[in-house]
Amino acid sequence: MLLFRVEFHASDDMPEQVRLFFEDEERAGAGEYAKTITDKYEKIMEKLPELDQLLNEKTEKWNTKRIGRVELTVLRLALYEMMFDDEIPEGVAIDEAVTIAKKYGQESSGAFVNGVLAKFVKKGDQNS
Repeated sequence: MLLFRVEFHASDDMPEQVRLFFEDEERAGAGEYAKTITDKYEKIMEKLPELDQLLNEKTEKWNTKRIGRVELTVLRLALYEMMFDDEIPEGVAIDEAVTIAKKYGQESSGAFVNGVLAKFVKKGDQNS
């Protein structure tokens, strides 16, 4: 995931990381989605300070400096989708985030991500 690389590289290095990401992913068939992926990545990066602030406000005894890199990346993506991407229903964003966290994170990552994202569910959408 391109957004994950943010945790390991300076912002000045990210244009090169984007290029390298698509060189690697092109062999896997992601080349046709490069513009879509890049556009979403750029939109998330624009909102990153706001997303991190929201996460810091809602997580008790945690903050973005303490959250594991996998979990933080997943939370940022899902929170962006929940708050700013009208094409993705909240429930779908949460389900996908939990699935990714379980696959790439630690044993408790799915539950952690689910618990944090539940704090952001809009009133009336809790059955999503």
